[in-house]
Amino acid sequence: MKKFWMTMNRIYDRVMLAIFVAALLVVSYALYDTLYVYDHATDRNYLNFKPDPDNQVTDVQAATITDDMVGWITLDDTSVDYPVMQGSSNIEYLNTDPFGNYSLSGSIFLDSRNAGDFTDPYSVIYGHHMEYKMMFGALDDYLDPSFLASHTHGKLLVGRDGKTSYELEVFYAMSADAKDEYVFEPDKYELLQEYFRELSMDRQERIICLSTCAGDASTKRIVVFAYLLGT
Repeated sequence: MKKFWMTMNRIYDRVMLAIFVAALLVVSYALYDTLYVYDHATDRNYLNFKPDPDNQVTDVQAATITDDMVGWITLDDTSVDYPVMQGSSNIEYLNTDPFGNYSLSGSIFLDSRNAGDFTDPYSVIYGHHMEYKMMFGALDDYLDPSFLASHTHGKLLVGRDGKTSYELEVFYAMSADAKDEYVFEPDKYELLQEYFRELSMDRQERIICLSTCAGDASTKRIVVFAYLLGT
């Protein structure tokens, strides 16, 4: 009987050790995954390739960012300062960075149904909601009316050279469902026009919508609207 219990104790010890090791591996992987995502979300190397009319990036340097770059968006006094990519579908840049590498933080990207030169009356730009206000994590601040009132300026540079640029005038922010046609269907812009008309926001300028996830709710989105001002 004593030998039996000694054997059972050894088995118990081994099982507990295996459980501990497995738990340690899971925690270690979760920590690595978190740090990996954070590192990629906070990697600002692409800022070296931001178009600058006074100091144009050479073709060799610009080639580091893929040819899918269609512009650059900046919102003043926020962390939003990113290249805008556009893939053949709205899945392509969800988990691909501007350099074409796999990344859970993905890229800021223009809806694949929109014109890449932003000549559509309504364009939708997407980005992940990352911690520390990275990517489009800063957009939820615009839901605060006082923040919105004091943070209305930004800039959109078009193309890889940024020769065409627009001033952005942020004018509205709200929560929306991912299936809202009037927000996420560029070819149904008249529905959004009617909505803004009811809010006495009926202007003739082109509009861009910036969209990101709202917390853990998979179908909820934070959307921020801005007018494109300029030629």
